[in-house]
Amino acid sequence: MPDQLPTGALAWGYPVAPEEEPDESRSRFGLAAAILATALVAGSAGGYVGYRSAESDRPAAADLRDESATLGQPITSSADARPPTSVAGIAARVLKSVVSIKVESPLGRGTGSGVVLRSDGYILTNNHVVEMTGDEGTITVSFNGTGSFDVKADIVGLDPETDLAVIKVRGNQRLIPATLGSSGDLVVGDPVVAIGSPLGLAGTVTSGIISALNRTVRVPGENGAEAIPLFNAIQTDAAINPGNSGGALVDATGRVIGINSAIASLGSALSDGQGGSIGVGFAIPIDEARSIAEQLIRTGKATHPAIGVAATTVGADGVGPRGARLREVQKGGAAAKAGLKAGDIITKVGGKPVESVEALIVLLRTYAVGDRVIVGYLRANATRTASLVLQDKAPA
Repeated sequence: MPDQLPTGALAWGYPVAPEEEPDESRSRFGLAAAILATALVAGSAGGYVGYRSAESDRPAAADLRDESATLGQPITSSADARPPTSVAGIAARVLKSVVSIKVESPLGRGTGSGVVLRSDGYILTNNHVVEMTGDEGTITVSFNGTGSFDVKADIVGLDPETDLAVIKVRGNQRLIPATLGSSGDLVVGDPVVAIGSPLGLAGTVTSGIISALNRTVRVPGENGAEAIPLFNAIQTDAAINPGNSGGALVDATGRVIGINSAIASLGSALSDGQGGSIGVGFAIPIDEARSIAEQLIRTGKATHPAIGVAATTVGADGVGPRGARLREVQKGGAAAKAGLKAGDIITKVGGKPVESVEALIVLLRTYAVGDRVIVGYLRANATRTASLVLQDKAPA
């Protein structure tokens, strides 16, 4: 894991809708507005005095009216006239597959969003949206579109490691599943649309572009828990706010390419993600989310390929070889069984370069537990390779 990620004025957080609280900034804004209004009134008084002398030239209000006035008939356009690739066209197709989620439990209340995976009731969302449910809480899912309705749901499986979860609605409602795309061929600048329930406002649609790819952000855990890193995240400037968590990030064809999960907010400290959108949001790539969701539906849990090491990024400053230097090699782990030792620098996995610990984790996640991979590494400046059989990551 990296020793340090961005902190300070820029804070990362989950876009989960907060409880209503007093807003001092709103009060200050109201005071400023009142002062401005007073200044405008005061400024207009002098002008009024100066204008009174010309008041006799002003026509009477009755003389300005036209009793036969008409502005014509409204010109309407059919919703069908919107191009399928327009934001309106995308929203018309995807809104029915994105839901609002409300959670109530002894631990608290919160809202988020979810994406329908299957017509028989499976919905993908974020772990942090529903994890507080426990044994005594309830999950209520609200559907968008004509004939919207609410229904209770239950947790199928949680995966804190990737901040993903699957829930299933009760009853026999036939849902409209979203179409899942691929996040492997995305390009910075591609247009995207974010759909969810920011601040509890169901069926909200915002648009933007992919601002960056392969971001690593560390989001503070709930109730002061250890920060949870999101690897390989999609960055977007489409507005994402508290309550968007678990919602869909879709491409220009309406296919889901990410699950909205985190936002950056301005502040001197981490603030549970309750800041508003500043145009820096993050989504979990759908290629990873699809794999985790499949495992959760099948078994209720997910596996995470690992090689059993603790490492530090080296060479990023241009000094020495670049890669992930092994600080610790766990006994019985995949790396230890293949002969790797502390001090070795992993530079490749499956022939692809490893320039950081984050890159190592991302590459390993493209495989499955039990896969055999070839790892390139340096030992005493000598290049070596080893064949490793990936194991499931040990619980933290």
